[in-house]
Order: sequence, then C-alpha cells, then structure tokens
Amino acid sequence: MNDTKNMYLAMGISKEVYEYGNVILDNLKERFAVIDANAEYNQLKVLKAMQDNQVSEACLLGTTGYGYNDLGRDTLEAVYAKVFHTEDALVRPQITCGTHALALALMSNLRPGDELLSPVGKPYDTLEEVIGIRPTKGSLSEYGISYKQVDLLPDGAFDYENIRKSINEKTKLVTIQRSKGYQTRPTLSVARIGELISFIKGIKPDVICMVDNCYGEFVETIEPSDVGADMVVGSLIKNPGGGLAPIGGYIAGKKECVDNAAYRLTSPGLGKEVGASLGILTSFYQGFFLAPTVTAGALKGSIFAANIYEKLGFAVVPNGVESRHDIIQAVTFGTPEGVIAFCEGIQAAAPVDSQFTPEPWDMPGYDAKVIMAAGAFVSGSSIELSADGPIKPPYAVYFQGGLTWQHAKFGILKSLQSLVDKGLVPISDIIAATELLR
Repeated sequence: MNDTKNMYLAMGISKEVYEYGNVILDNLKERFAVIDANAEYNQLKVLKAMQDNQVSEACLLGTTGYGYNDLGRDTLEAVYAKVFHTEDALVRPQITCGTHALALALMSNLRPGDELLSPVGKPYDTLEEVIGIRPTKGSLSEYGISYKQVDLLPDGAFDYENIRKSINEKTKLVTIQRSKGYQTRPTLSVARIGELISFIKGIKPDVICMVDNCYGEFVETIEPSDVGADMVVGSLIKNPGGGLAPIGGYIAGKKECVDNAAYRLTSPGLGKEVGASLGILTSFYQGFFLAPTVTAGALKGSIFAANIYEKLGFAVVPNGVESRHDIIQAVTFGTPEGVIAFCEGIQAAAPVDSQFTPEPWDMPGYDAKVIMAAGAFVSGSSIELSADGPIKPPYAVYFQGGLTWQHAKFGILKSLQSLVDKGLVPISDIIAATELLR
C-alpha cells in the first residue's frame, strides 16, 4: 500500500488529497459490489449473443469495396440485435459519431409534414442544428419537419399534461434523451423511460419512440428497447465500443426503422447490403465484448467523483447516493475557472497528450465556447477518461469514462489536485472533510 501511495505522490497527488480519496472509497465498497454484479450479468448477455450467433474467426476478417456479403458485419449486427432484444440493428463505421447516428435515425424515419416531439426538454446541443432549432444547412426544418418540446417539471418529472396536449395528428416520432447532455437534470432510468413510452403509446400507438442511449449502455441490466423503445441509438466511441472501436455508431430497433436508416446511410435500393467493414471488425467485436466491464469501471469513477466533490460542498448531479443510469457526472463550480481547472487536471491524468493544456474554443455545433479534456487512444472517445463543459452559466463540468476504474480514480484525484493548486479549493477544506468522514 505504501508503494501505491508513493506512486500517487510521485505523480503529483498530495498526501491530503490521497487520504481524502481513500476515506471516500471506504464508504463505497457495497455500492461497487452491486456494479460488479450488474457487469457480470451484462458480460454473460453479450457472450451468449456472440455464441448464439456463432461468431467465428472469419467474422473478424472484414471486407473492402462494396462490402457485399460481409459475414462479420452482418453477424455483428445480429449480435447487437440479440443484446438489445430488437428485430434488427445497423452497426457501421460509416456512422461517424453519436450525433450522426441520431441524425440518421431522425432523417430516415421522418418525412415533410411530420412533427418531432421531445417530451424531456431541450436536446443535446449538437442536435439543435440537426433539428433546426438553430438554423443550419440540411436541418429537419429545411425539409418541412416541425418540432415541439415539452420541458421537464422543476422537480425533473415528466409534464404529462402538456405532453398529452402536444401529441397531434402530425406527431410521427418522439425523441427521448436518456442522458443529461449539458444540463444538470437527472438522467432517465430505463424504468422511467418505459413509463413515458407507455404513456405516449397510449395516446398514439403508431408513434415512433426513439431513445438517445448515449452513455447509458450496460449501466443497467436492461436497455430502453426492453421497455418499448422502437429505436435505441448510440456511438461506438462511448460505452458499447469498450474503448477499442475507433469510430462508428449503432441503431437498434424495429426492422422497418433500421431499414429506413440503412437506405438513408447508403442509398435507396442498397441499404444494409453495402458498406465495407475495412478491417476494424476485431475492434468492434472485442470492444463490445469488453464493454460491460469498461462501463462498470467508468460508473465507479462517476460515483467516486460525485462523493469527492459533494463532500466539499459542490452541487453534483447525480448526488453521491442516487441510483445511476449513465456514466456522466456533472459538477457545478459556478465559475469558468473551476471548469477549466477540473479539465486541466483530467488532461494531466491522461496516458496520451498529458503534456498539453486544454483551452476553451468555438467548437462546431455549440453556442458557447467549450473546453474538452481527453488524452485518449481514440480521438474524442468519451468512454476513455474525459471531461468537458460549455463556458457559460451555471459553469458545470461533465466527467465520464475511464477504461479502467484505477485510471478513473487517478483522474478524479488529479482534477481535485488541480483545483487545490490553483487555490480554488483550500487544502484546509480537504483535511476537514477527511476528518469528518473518518
């Protein structure tokens, strides 16, 4: 243990911050055991899907060119459909990111004159331009697709009365964002998502319910597709890629919805039949296999972060004891300096590019400067240790990832050390919190 402590000290963590972290961990052992049990179940679920679909060495070889008869690609999509309990799935490296996957699902299943409804408030920033809330070329609004939004109630509950009023003959698709995005609202549990879908389907049974599942895969033992979602959508450089997928996204759901997305991704008449896997199927398969364990480590990191910062008086969402439904931890600092210092600490903890200092910049798709810390093996991979946030009130940072729990732990301690070194958290507060928890 002394050797481990000395390693932390050698890597810039003060004795006070190290001891504070250990006291926090002493109170999380039972909670971490539950996470490990869920990961074990999800690991077996993925393994069974691979065995049932007879994944073979031939599936790892891949194709080039048109990608006709790509055994590995088609089998992988069958594995995803099995895990998510859906009729079909589209899992492709040609889907460049989570926003692309969501845009693809929306644009392929909506037609001019249709209306899109978000019953959970404002969508993630980059979807504002996809929808046309912020005008941009190629948005849904340019194609005559309207949009309605019903905000959550102040306590985070669904506004069922106004949701009912908003559903009309034009409502074709309902988009439900599971995670919080750049907001400090609670993440939606799968059970709550199921209740919302049941309510909506009770009003209009033929409406398509799509769930933005980013950051939520394998956090629970069930997925939104188990509770009525017609489509679940996500990115492979988040949870399901397990840190190995170098690019990609997925859409799993009803066959008609997935087919529509495939025809939009490639071409009418071609659909899922084309799209070469380009030699990266091993990463897709192995990443998906590791995803339950990687997600569990990231989840432990987010809970550790919540407790570290909550005990020092910062507002955190979720709080230190709430149930978890994604891997993101929001911490509100109230000042840009706090957000920046936190991200500098995360960057300094990275295995790649730790020597660089992140700075806020005008990132495409956002309405304010954004700072991002991610020294990752896969550029932009947010299942790896990362943190980001817009430089605007309430000045909250969003932490996620960590390919191992041990790295997530170090990253959080490094973020706190950065705040200490910049005088934003007095060392006396850490000593006091440590004594109080002992």
